Amino acid sequence: MSHFKSFINVFDDEIKSVKNVISNFSQDNINKIIDEILNNSGRLIVSGIGKSGLIGKKIAATLASTGTSSFFIHSTEAYHGDLGMINQNDILLLISYSGESDDVLKVLSFCNENEIKTISVTGNKNSTLAKNSNYFINSNIISEACHLDLAPTSSTTATLIIGDAIAVTLMKAKKFTEADFAKYHPGGKIGKRLLTKVKDVMKTDKLPILDKNMDISDIIYNISNSGYGIGFLLQNKNIIGVITDGDIRRAIKLELNLKKIQLQSLINKNFKFTRPDSNLHEVKNIMQTNKIITLPVIDTDNTLVGLVQYYDI
Repeated sequence: MSHFKSFINVFDDEIKSVKNVISNFSQDNINKIIDEILNNSGRLIVSGIGKSGLIGKKIAATLASTGTSSFFIHSTEAYHGDLGMINQNDILLLISYSGESDDVLKVLSFCNENEIKTISVTGNKNSTLAKNSNYFINSNIISEACHLDLAPTSSTTATLIIGDAIAVTLMKAKKFTEADFAKYHPGGKIGKRLLTKVKDVMKTDKLPILDKNMDISDIIYNISNSGYGIGFLLQNKNIIGVITDGDIRRAIKLELNLKKIQLQSLINKNFKFTRPDSNLHEVKNIMQTNKIITLPVIDTDNTLVGLVQYYDI
């Protein structure tokens, strides 16, 4: 029995539902919500229960790692002591697709009694939650991807994307940079790429140094022996050009007699390079844009101090 069609149908159904959600939004309402968060001095606290609570945890984590002070409070636990974590100048992002979840409404009631601003994300515009929040984002979908239209599928996906949209919009409004992201995300591969400097990973031993008096055979040997696929032509310790194994292969394709290949025809004087204090993210962008895997590392006085390869990033 093949299950592939059912599997793919879920993607089709959720994409269709999420696209339809866009028609629920008004420019004026979204602008007001984003401005309210930007002008607020407190935290953006996310709360919900069940599947909405799980989505809320992810939204809070995304907000916190992208420059918006945020954390998640489970609505049930909030009403059993955690309400003390909420301050007067905070904003509550309350999630309930039905808009009638009892514990979420209790948190809403607390906020209204204490004049704490609220933003609700619900699929029911006529719900108690939608009608009694300061701001309301309509997450109403056509139907769930579940064939019984019962299990939260498309509705939780729509809510997740709304959270992402809020976070990314705030990032852009705050001019959040890669350096800012690194502060909140120092661990893992992303943190390494954003925080680690070229000087921390560059290779400095056995650099393939070339001399303008070398013949083509010596150049090929030096480049091949280094294992880096590149050689650096120096003059008074300053780099004046590079030759790659690709340059040599192209030259040989045009001229099979190695002795006739001129050194000057191989040298690339308009080469890309990086500095010791550049971060790995910048280097990766240079390499991907120019489709190269090795960069010379040059000091401000144009002295070759090392090389960095794509595999080091």
